Amino acid sequence: MIRAIMKDVIFLSQKAEPATKKDRTIGQDMLDTLTAHADECVGMAANMIGENKAIIVCTLGNRNILMYNPVIIRKTQPFETEEGCLSLTGLRSCTRYKEIEVVYYDEGFRKKKEKFSGWDAQIIQHECDHLAGIII
Repeated sequence: MIRAIMKDVIFLSQKAEPATKKDRTIGQDMLDTLTAHADECVGMAANMIGENKAIIVCTLGNRNILMYNPVIIRKTQPFETEEGCLSLTGLRSCTRYKEIEVVYYDEGFRKKKEKFSGWDAQIIQHECDHLAGIII
């Protein structure tokens, strides 16, 4: 189901609760909502649709990837950039890393460890910030 985009900064500033298998419907709603906003958005955290759960979805190349409880365990090569967010107006400065390694649970709640670089890594970092209540 396509959900409305949350713009309440107080809600967006909360740290996400761990996701469980019971939260799979939230993940599907996020995929639907991301697809509906594909022309203006490449990633989304659950709090962006009003759910305080540790779930992100990202458009990486030509596929959407769903991550439950993602944790960045390694990051290298910092750089400064500016990013926008569907929940906020304008651009904001931030530090990102060119390469990251993430541990997460996939759509079947199977544990994965994967490396990402470049634009893909930047998207994941932005969405993981949302899970920590960090608003850029």
